[in-house]
Parts: sequence; structure tokens; C-alpha cells
Amino acid sequence: MSTATTDVIPPVNVTTSFEELGLIPPLLARLTELEYQQPTPIQAQAIPSVLAGRDLIAGANTGSGKTATFALPLLQQLHAEKSSGSKNREGNYATGLVLVPTRELAKQVADSIRSYAVHFNGAIKTVAVFGGVSVNTQMQALRGGTDILVATPGRLLDLISSNAIKLDMIKTLVLDEADRMLSLGFAEELSALLALMPNKSGRKPKQILLFSATFPEQVKALTAELLNDPVEIQVQSADASTLVQRVFTVNKGEKTAVLANLIKKHEWRQALVFVNSKNGCEHLAYKLSKHDITAEVFHGDKGQGARSRVLEGFKSGDIEVLIATDIAARGLDIEKLPVVINFDLPRSPSDYMHRIGRSGRAGEVGLALSLIDYEDYHHFKIIEKKNKIWLEREEVTGFEVDESLIDPSYAEDKPMAPPAGSGKSSGKKKAKKNLKSKSSINTDIWSGYSESDSE
Repeated sequence: MSTATTDVIPPVNVTTSFEELGLIPPLLARLTELEYQQPTPIQAQAIPSVLAGRDLIAGANTGSGKTATFALPLLQQLHAEKSSGSKNREGNYATGLVLVPTRELAKQVADSIRSYAVHFNGAIKTVAVFGGVSVNTQMQALRGGTDILVATPGRLLDLISSNAIKLDMIKTLVLDEADRMLSLGFAEELSALLALMPNKSGRKPKQILLFSATFPEQVKALTAELLNDPVEIQVQSADASTLVQRVFTVNKGEKTAVLANLIKKHEWRQALVFVNSKNGCEHLAYKLSKHDITAEVFHGDKGQGARSRVLEGFKSGDIEVLIATDIAARGLDIEKLPVVINFDLPRSPSDYMHRIGRSGRAGEVGLALSLIDYEDYHHFKIIEKKNKIWLEREEVTGFEVDESLIDPSYAEDKPMAPPAGSGKSSGKKKAKKNLKSKSSINTDIWSGYSESDSE
């Protein structure tokens, strides 16, 4: 496999139109109906390369339009193949494969692809397969094959073992949320799937596309084994400034009270709260009920039907507080979600970016809050360092940190220095002072931006 230097695409003019990207009329007509005004930066830079058949590594903030970036050219390629008079395939084949880490993302991606394909009049078939639902229904959907298959790895392997689908005709492989798909949790399954795909002279599928908001160094090393002379695109969305990040120091054991106070004070119509375990979800929901706050939970132990109902209820606004594990951190598109709260800090710095990316999407105003007690100080510094951010430590009025209760071993754990030119404090004050902000928060938590900032 070629190890040529990766091509890096320079920034393009954001006024590029979809017509200039070379998309065909059926797709352009659908984008007009969906009121897509112009390509996002990732779409403008990546779509021409995908249409040209290049392998791709694409990194962009969540909410930047990654699904359309791979779905539109994939649909166009399939349409061209069918229009050329190519012989219809027989059997349980698939031509394009999109692998995703969660059930909800599989359904969401498949729904988006079907929406973009409306003007192909059913000529392009898309099927989503994932766990938690009847495998028989999915086997029936795969009869006769499919043009585009969106799948979670585990369920796909089950279907392959039942001879419901074959991967020997895959031409394009997409790894959505690629950093997760290439992680240890999925590596064995992904290797098994790759072994079942076309392999000519060491080459896997004709085209491989990797999309993610983050690409840790260990993942970048693995991509060299998969891709052939890829184009690399890294886009920091121009809309990133619409997501405000804040961090609040709290006394140990007071996170629930602080969370309840914030929810009631600001009357959020939707709040997505992240914790690190399934039991943690249930426990926090119970504790919030003691504060007269009703919350639903979203985690892997819930059946797929229950997960779907909860997610739809949250999207519609019927559920105001949703407590979730990291299965809700990847790819889920919740329109105009006002606030995301890290009740527990994520274990991985990259997961922090995925979590907060559920808010402030597509230019909408959003807020990301993290609650940290003294045991979280050091870990949050690592999150800041890895993500090249710096946030001033603040407090909530009425819940000021009692420094007499802080373990002395944390006294030197100061916030890291802000990036040059940030205008923030250099962090050179006495350690004890750095455990607190200059003053408690006594203004609205939305200070610094307002609803009027949203288009």
C-alpha cells in the first residue's frame, strides 16, 4: 500500500456553491428543498476529492455537515454507475458501507442518506442495521442486496455469519466517528470486516473515507495501514464561536445541588447531562427527583425501543432533562440544544469535544458547562491541554468552594496558562487563589452572548 505523503487541502472560499462542487441536478434540487444555502467548509473542501475517488481523512467540528459530505458524492457515484447501464447485481451485495459506533447514529445517517436521495425515485436502496432490534426484520430488508449499508460493526458481523449480506463488492467504505471506530473497542470487529472486503494486491475497498471531530495521534498511526495516498482536510468551523464553554468549581458532594440550581434558575427547555456510567445515570435521575426535577436516562442497558422513545421525546422537547452516558456523545443531531453539562468529566479529552459538540451546532448558540470538584482539577487540566483550550474557573453564587475542605495535595494544581493572545490570566497567582475565580457568578449564566446571536 502506498505511503505517499498525505495531500493537505488548503482553505477554500466559503462562498463556493453546491453547483460549483459538481453535484448533479437531483441532488441540487433536494438541497434547495432542504434550504441548504451554501456548502459548509468541510463540504466545500472534501466533496470534490470524494467525487474524484480519493481516499480521505476529514476532521471537522461536530455539526459541520459531515454526513452530507460523504453521502452526497456517494449517492452521485452510485447514480452514475446505474445510469451507465452497469449490470444489476444479484445476491446479498452492498456497494457502499458506512460504519458507525452507535445504533442511534446508524439510524440518523441512513435517514439522512434517504432524504438526500429523494429525487432518485427509489433507484438507490439504503438499509440501516444495528443491534437492539429484531435481526429477522433486517435480514428481510437486505434481501436482494442494497446500494448503501449503514451499520454498527457487531450487528453487521452477525448478519454476515447468517449469510444475509456479503462485503466482497464494497467499493466505498466510510468510517463515521472514525476515532471511535479505530479505537480498541472496535478494532477487532473492524479488522474482521476488512478481511471480508475486496483485497487486490493488498488494497482494501476502492475508496476509504474517514470522518471525525478528533483524530488522536494513535488513530493517525493506524490510518496509514488503511488508506492509499489520502487527502487530509482539517476544518475548524467558523461557527465554533457560537458554543461557549464554562467550568465551575464546586465542593465535593454538591454537584447535584448545583446542577438542580442551574436547571431551575435558567429554566432550560432542554439540558443534556453526561455521566460516566449506567448506574450513574439512574442515581442522578433519582437525586434530581428529590429536587423536583424530572429527568430521563439514556444508556446501553435500555432496550432499543426505549432508547428511541426517550431520544425522540428529548428532541421534541417533551423531555427537558436527559442524563446520558457517552453513547449520546457521538453524532447525534439535536436541533438547537441550548446546553450540555458534564456532571462527570469524560475519561478521554477527545470525548470532551464530542460531548460538547451536541450544542452550538450549525451556527446555533450553545453552552457547554463542566462541574468539577477538587478531585477533577488535574483531569480537567489534561482535557484543556489536549484540546488547546483554557477556561477560567468560576463559581455559582450560594455554592462557593470551601477551601478548608480541599485536600492540601491539590493546592498546587493550578489552571494551566491560557494560550498566547487569549487575554486570560497567566495563572501565576498564588495557588490558593487559583482554586477560585475572582468572584462568584452572580449574573446570568448566558452572559457573554444572547439569544439574539442566533441566526
